[in-house]
Amino acid sequence: MKLTQNELNEFNTNGFLVLRNFLDKASCEAILDVALAHLKHKVEPIESEIDYGTKSEAYRRDITDYNSIENKKTSTVRRLRQVYDRDILFKNWMENKKIRPILRQVLFDEVVLTTAHHNSIMTKLPNQSTETSWHQDRRYWSYDDNNLVSIWLALGEENNENGVLEFIPKSHRLSFSKEQFGEKEYFKEDNVKNLELIKSKCSTFLETGDVVIFHCKLLHRANKNNSLKPKVSFVYTVKGKKTNALKGSRSSEYREILLG
Repeated sequence: MKLTQNELNEFNTNGFLVLRNFLDKASCEAILDVALAHLKHKVEPIESEIDYGTKSEAYRRDITDYNSIENKKTSTVRRLRQVYDRDILFKNWMENKKIRPILRQVLFDEVVLTTAHHNSIMTKLPNQSTETSWHQDRRYWSYDDNNLVSIWLALGEENNENGVLEFIPKSHRLSFSKEQFGEKEYFKEDNVKNLELIKSKCSTFLETGDVVIFHCKLLHRANKNNSLKPKVSFVYTVKGKKTNALKGSRSSEYREILLG
């Protein structure tokens, strides 16, 4: 499968692209079943809501131990980490051959899966999750260029009620000053320079099996889950073969898989 020129232009212009009904529902349900079991038993490595809220900028950038710092008995899991090695179903999706030609198009290079970043099952649990503020994923990653994209798979419906993804189109092409970002490099919603840009946001309502590909510098966020059911999604990151992790960084500490 390949993108049309119009689809490729849309990705390059806006920084993201939605592929509707990309993965069949049976495969999504099988992935979800395993994910829910790991979530129920809080199988490490995980990130809890407390972890997410308290880890410093330096911790997020440098620490290579992905285990939770919170007592698992009381923790609310925000994501399962390092999922490539957890189950064959997870591995198979991350090595999916149908999407590879698309990834080669958007990267304009051979595709390399990085297990250092994302490589996660993301969850927002009912009444326990917190919102995710505006941010660029690239802020804690250490590479010699920005040719990285993430692949987000919806394992159920994603809407305004349960924490839909929101993007600021074209923001991956913009340059920002340091003052436009606050603690932990979140994009400030009260900064005068940011207000007009935030007004251009768009929501990506998703159904089971829909995929979103988005650039590592694209500003995005998600609300908390106010529904009665967990919202569970799968996200992993790939880079171009010519893009190199900086030596000694967390990005270089985990193995990479050439997908071709």
